[in-house]
Amino acid sequence: MPPKSKPDKPTKATPSTSSTPGTQRTKATDRRGNADELHQGAARGGPVMTTAQGAPLADDQNSLRIGDRGPTALEDFVLREKIFHFDHERIPERVVHARGYGAHGYLETLEAIPELTRAAIFQRRGIRTEAFVRFSTVAGNLGSPDLARDVRGFAVKLYTPEGNWDIVGNNIPVFFIQDAMKFPDLVHSVKEEQDRGWPQAASAHDTFWDFISLMPEATHMVLWTMSDRAIPRSLRFMEGFGVHTFRFVNASGEATFVKFHWKPRQGMQSVVWDEAVKINGADPDFHRRDLWNAIQAGDFPQWDLAVQVFDDEFADSFDFDVLDPTKLIPEEVLPVRVIARLTLDRVVENVFAETEQAAFCTQNIVPGVDFSNDPLLQGRNFSYLDTQLKRLGSTNFTQLPVNAPRCPVAHFQRDGHMQMSLQSGRANYEPNSFTGDQRGPRPDLDGGFRSSQVPENGDKRRIRAESFADHYSQARQFYRSQTPVEQEHIIGGFTFELGKCEIPAIRTRMLANLRNVDESLASAVADGLGMPLPSASPAAVAPRDDLPTSPALSMRHLAPESFAGRKLGVVVTDGTDPQVLDALTKAFTESGATVELIGPKAGDVKLGRRGGKTKVDHAIAGAPSVLFDAVALLPSATGAEELAQRAAVKDFVSDAFAHHKFIGVGASADVLLTPAGVEPDDGVVTISDAGDADAFLEQCGAIRFWERDVRP
Repeated sequence: MPPKSKPDKPTKATPSTSSTPGTQRTKATDRRGNADELHQGAARGGPVMTTAQGAPLADDQNSLRIGDRGPTALEDFVLREKIFHFDHERIPERVVHARGYGAHGYLETLEAIPELTRAAIFQRRGIRTEAFVRFSTVAGNLGSPDLARDVRGFAVKLYTPEGNWDIVGNNIPVFFIQDAMKFPDLVHSVKEEQDRGWPQAASAHDTFWDFISLMPEATHMVLWTMSDRAIPRSLRFMEGFGVHTFRFVNASGEATFVKFHWKPRQGMQSVVWDEAVKINGADPDFHRRDLWNAIQAGDFPQWDLAVQVFDDEFADSFDFDVLDPTKLIPEEVLPVRVIARLTLDRVVENVFAETEQAAFCTQNIVPGVDFSNDPLLQGRNFSYLDTQLKRLGSTNFTQLPVNAPRCPVAHFQRDGHMQMSLQSGRANYEPNSFTGDQRGPRPDLDGGFRSSQVPENGDKRRIRAESFADHYSQARQFYRSQTPVEQEHIIGGFTFELGKCEIPAIRTRMLANLRNVDESLASAVADGLGMPLPSASPAAVAPRDDLPTSPALSMRHLAPESFAGRKLGVVVTDGTDPQVLDALTKAFTESGATVELIGPKAGDVKLGRRGGKTKVDHAIAGAPSVLFDAVALLPSATGAEELAQRAAVKDFVSDAFAHHKFIGVGASADVLLTPAGVEPDDGVVTISDAGDADAFLEQCGAIRFWERDVRP
């Protein structure tokens, strides 16, 4: 059993820094809560935090719950006011997840699971359920670039015959915070700093890292956001997660816990940081364009819907609390079970009407699905309806086509702005004594939605369970599960981000936290920053060193096995050998890849050997190699001599090499390598004739040649 919380007890007070990092606050005291969350006390004579009505607060870290692991109480006016105000801070753009892109599709049930859930869509194999999916970044505004280092939203709306079911998740299975009370603070910290209005769509600044370094619970998530997961190559090439623990409920009322996973059938792929920066400059709509182009070309993205299902006995025996959203259950401990497949096969017709007006709410569930007492999930359920009301301007936002259920809707909710349904009948209340059409709808007393019957008890307190207090063990497990290349990228992420912090005390505090994760990680980041390594910060629970590594946490182990769905950029000039070009194009397109031609200019090029004119897709000055997954250089001898004089070509080749991409080199292209600093290796492949095309394609199936040493 997870340990029960102990009664509140006095905690030794320690001098605290003020809200301005690096300065001392007069006679203030800080305390640590049950799960090591930081409670910063007001200084004597200093301002006391209050509600908007002026009531002084004793706790700004925890929402009010029944027992230490119980549900959040509806009477929690402090949480309600804080999130209410946060939900209404922006109009009409979303406060978070503003930069999004959507597509339509369907979910096909692959396995009937009536023993687990009574949800109608899982009662038999082969059921197809209409779906709408919205991908997004979190921190940036609507006009920010696609390739920011950020969490990606992965929100799925399923239009089931029993109502809409929204699985509102991310591409990372854990989150920064454990309690919804801290969500406004998290987002405020990562948004542009209020006294200067920047940076936009970036976490590399003081306020974010100040907050994170003071919140040990965020350590696990921040390891993920510094990893390759936070800069995906495509929305098509990333996992999705429901994050929280939910419940399945079957027709007999029996409940089991469940966690949701979306597994991309295209494999996983990211970009390196330098590549992301350059993509944002070359094409800030890169992810949007990629998804739109793939669907329009008939290369429909697909994900398997997989679940981890477990009972109370497993939950009690698991090393960590399943209600803690900063923790995950490794797939090696509890394997995932594929039950359905999501396919996106239609782009939106109007981005505003569909993608921007789509309203997702975690509380939108169907019979057969229910909530757990995860305090972050409980707060999200409370919050999202407010958010949609503010953003869309009416309680009737459910009548907008993208939000409207595809099943019959009947209730006694009436009027309001933008009421579009014709609500007939005399009675608009129940119970009523009318009959026939005048009577109106009634609840289904036997088949309607019922919450799972879970006994709850405990004192009403603002407290966090002690079982939430281990903040470093899973972060350590995640880091040590990465391959050496991935670990280098995490180190680089921390070094870059913390290097942007102007206040040394913030960097020092974060380094102290990282020592609890892994000594080599903390030491490498400190070395990259040119800073001494501080003592490790106190840990409420000593980090465990016995958790086994989990291959499922490494993107390298989930990489694609072919070049299908990827893009090859081919540099051509007048005189390019048409047979080599045709062979290369045929091999890659037949494998499911896209081939785009890049010329010296936007006009046609005249191929050699009476090959005639061919249209190019890009001029090389506007198509850097970062836009492609692999490149081939097929200029003629004369064309190569001309290209070698151009800076854009030098950058094209040097970037492809530095970003570990496979480079195909035609018979006349060697002259382009030396000026770009390219030293031929196994990832630089000779294409001297048409017969070399298949061999180059086979090597490109590895996507990246990570063995190449290109460290600065």
